[in-house]
Amino acid sequence: MARLLSVNGLTTEFRTERGIVKAVNGVSYHVDEGEILGIVGESGCGKSVSQLSVMQLVPDPPGRIVGGSVEFEGTDLMRYSRKSREMCAIRGNKISMVFQEPMTSLNPAMTVNRQMSEVMIEHLGFGAKEARGRSIDMLAQVGIPDPAKRVDDYPHQLSGGMRQRVMIGMAMLCNPKMIIADEATTALDATIQAQLLELIYDIVNRHRTALVMVTHNLGVVARYAQRICVMYAGKIVESGTVREIWSNPLHPYTEGLLSCVPQLGKKLVPIKGLPPSLIGRPKTCPFLPRCKHRKDSCFKEDMAELTRVSGQHWTSCSVRLEERS
Repeated sequence: MARLLSVNGLTTEFRTERGIVKAVNGVSYHVDEGEILGIVGESGCGKSVSQLSVMQLVPDPPGRIVGGSVEFEGTDLMRYSRKSREMCAIRGNKISMVFQEPMTSLNPAMTVNRQMSEVMIEHLGFGAKEARGRSIDMLAQVGIPDPAKRVDDYPHQLSGGMRQRVMIGMAMLCNPKMIIADEATTALDATIQAQLLELIYDIVNRHRTALVMVTHNLGVVARYAQRICVMYAGKIVESGTVREIWSNPLHPYTEGLLSCVPQLGKKLVPIKGLPPSLIGRPKTCPFLPRCKHRKDSCFKEDMAELTRVSGQHWTSCSVRLEERS
C-alpha cells in the first residue's frame, strides 16, 4: 500500500500560567492508503491534540505546533498556516474528522441540510439543490430514518446517536482519502457505540478510506484496526500490528491497558497511580512511577527512543528489551 500520511517528530505545546505543557512530544507514525490505525491511551496522553495538530486545528493561543512535519500525499502540511487557502482545501475534503461530542461540533443555529450542504458547495462546487439531494442520500447511508424530513432538523431535534451519524455522513461527503475518528462513540451508550463503530468500519472499507481511530479502548482497536500506536504522556511508547501488540506487549503501559480490557472470567486490574504532569517533567521514562518492571538504572537513564523489536513492532522500554534479549 502507498504511504498516505507520514508524521515525523510532531511537537505541540500549550502556554499556561504554570509553564509550557508539552501535550505532544516528538510523535512519529504513518498511515497507508486504506489502512485503519488505532491510537490508544488514557485521557490527557495527547491522542486528540496530535490529531488536531495534523488538521491544524490547535487553538492558537494558547496552543502552538513547534516542531515536526506532517506529510500528506507527499506534501508537508506544516508549510501552510491554519487559515491558509491550501489547508482549508484539505480539511473536510481530503481529510475529514469526526469529533467526540457532536453537539459542540454541529452548529445549533443551522439545520442539518445547511451544514452538510456548505461542505459540498465549498469543496465540490455543488449548487444548493444538488447538495441537498446528496445530503439526503448520505443521511440514508448512515442509517437515519426518514432522511428527507430529518435533513431540515436542527441538531437539538436529534438524539446523540443520530447527531453522530450526521457527523459521520458529513465526513464522507467529499469521499476523503482519510478520516480521523476522535473518540467518536465515547459519549454514547454501548448499543449505539457498537452500531456506529460497525457503520464507520463498513463505510471506510466500502470506499477504501484510511481511518485513524483515536480511543482509550484497546478492545475496540483490536477488532477494527490493522496497527496500533500506544501513547503515554505525549509520546508513542509502543507500536505494532494488532497481533504483535495483543500477543506480545513490550511496554508496561501497554500491559496495563490490556489488563483493563473487559473479558469474561477475567478480573480487571487497574493501572496504579496517575499520569505525570506535562509541565517540566524529567527526561526519564514518564511511566516510571507507575511501572512494575522498573530497575534502578531506569532512574538514571533518559527515556529510550522507539526501538524495533521485529516486523512493525517497536517499543521504548529498555528493561523489557533487555529481558527479551
